Amino acid sequence: MTEILREIGMIARALDSISNVEFKEYDLTKGQYLYLVRIVENPGIIQEKLAEMIKVDRTTAARSIKNLEANGFIEKKRDSHNKKIRKIYPTEKGEQVSLFIKRENDYSNSVALAGFSETEAETIHQLLQLVRKNVEKDWEFVKKGNRRDY
Repeated sequence: MTEILREIGMIARALDSISNVEFKEYDLTKGQYLYLVRIVENPGIIQEKLAEMIKVDRTTAARSIKNLEANGFIEKKRDSHNKKIRKIYPTEKGEQVSLFIKRENDYSNSVALAGFSETEAETIHQLLQLVRKNVEKDWEFVKKGNRRDY
């Protein structure tokens, strides 16, 4: 069996480290850029959906969202129909910084896929989506308090 998950992990950690350094000037730390981009892509998202999208627990998401709000990247607004629900929206500052993050993401993608044909890049994308979907099943199972049988 190939060590595909090890390779994916090394790639993810390297890109995360690069991003944490490059986004530090914007007061974005520890992966907060992931939250900001998803909020910009999904204005009005609720915290639980955002946590699910990023694949983190609610406490981790709450901490990052709180920091993003304190730094003026996002704002929470009460839902007009259900006052208990607080929807998350990017601020103008958040929108502007997300443009830089998008450029960094595009650049990182081009570096990662250098030397690959368009067809090969699409194949990698499709295969990784399948890997993600397979892992999501276990993530959901364990998130609900279950344990996997090895």
